[in-house]
Amino acid sequence: MARPRGAPSVRAMTSSEHHRVIIAGAGVAGIEALLALRALAGERCELTLVDAQPDFAYRPLAVAEPFARATVRRYPLRTIARDAGATLVADTVAAVDAGERVVVTAGGRRLRYDALLLATGAESLPAYEHALNWDERSGGERLGGLLRDIDEGYARRLAFVHPPGPGWPLPAYELALLTAHHARGMGMDPQITLVTGEVAPLAVFGPRASAAISAELRRAKVGFHGCAYAEVERGHAATVVLHPGMRRLEVDRVVALPRLRGRAPDGIPADADGFVSVDAHGAVAGVPHVWAAGDGIAFPVKFGGLAAEQADAAAESIAAAAGLHLRPEPFRPVLRGQLLLGKASRFMHHAAAVEGDEGTVADHPLWWPPGKVAGRRLAPYLAARDAAAGGAPRDAMAGVEVRADLTGDLETVSP
Repeated sequence: MARPRGAPSVRAMTSSEHHRVIIAGAGVAGIEALLALRALAGERCELTLVDAQPDFAYRPLAVAEPFARATVRRYPLRTIARDAGATLVADTVAAVDAGERVVVTAGGRRLRYDALLLATGAESLPAYEHALNWDERSGGERLGGLLRDIDEGYARRLAFVHPPGPGWPLPAYELALLTAHHARGMGMDPQITLVTGEVAPLAVFGPRASAAISAELRRAKVGFHGCAYAEVERGHAATVVLHPGMRRLEVDRVVALPRLRGRAPDGIPADADGFVSVDAHGAVAGVPHVWAAGDGIAFPVKFGGLAAEQADAAAESIAAAAGLHLRPEPFRPVLRGQLLLGKASRFMHHAAAVEGDEGTVADHPLWWPPGKVAGRRLAPYLAARDAAAGGAPRDAMAGVEVRADLTGDLETVSP
């Protein structure tokens, strides 16, 4: 790969220097990996975080903003990098020269690595032409307009659709349930339908959670159509066509979650949708010294908690490659999800890799700290930062290694 004219050059590494680790992307997976590597191999690794954004945005709460339930919290990347003893490069990794172990940024910088972790995430694309396409970055304002239409009686029939393909259905449930709660609070009684490809509501969390969420949908008078692939037609009113069966739902508004596409840099093999194949430790297939984690990998479920678990597995593998004496644990998915309801929440836990686990659901936290993303190191780190911002100063790194599962101590919710 030719070096761009005028771009900074890289120097060779001597045997006495640290293991140079570049983390491309500062989302959930990237920050979790950064904190994990600092905790595991901080004395062995020279950490560099590459991301063009100034802040880490905690976006799982974006779904609640239009309903005044929560706001998206932001944390300066320069502070996170400082706490982790890392160098922050305000740029984007555009290409990888695996043979030379060099990344090239969008700004033309060339950075040499001994280990590269790709946490570049996925791009949200509109799933349907004739729908209100919601995503965590721009959906709040659009949904605010929909709520006004409901309040004024212009939107009486609504469909919330989770499109086929890799993704995460939980926000569609939250949008439907929060909208139902808002409408009833305004004295309105719209007909609300949820359409997904799942066999049962939130089946990914196991049968217990699915039964409880089915009951929540019934209480909120939200209809459910599962095992369905939807098309959206535009006429006098929007029509949702369900496949198989060609059932047609006439509605006033359609709200759809996005279709996702991976963001693999040039030089990294990816599938037709841009997602990168990795092994159980996050190592990229066919590319030595490169790992990947988060929404950008070829894994069907895209969720912050799983992204953090994938980052932990990759970080352990990278630490071992740096000479740390440990046996890296592979990625074994454990789902921890918080479903926002009208005024309450449901907490769900499911060890998907454990045979016979039927999941747990409760109306109180099943893990601590009780955030929507239960990252082993990210969640306590953010909790410490929030505590400090609230007037209770703490060492932000002190909580990095702490996380507790409470599933054995709490009663479950009956359907």
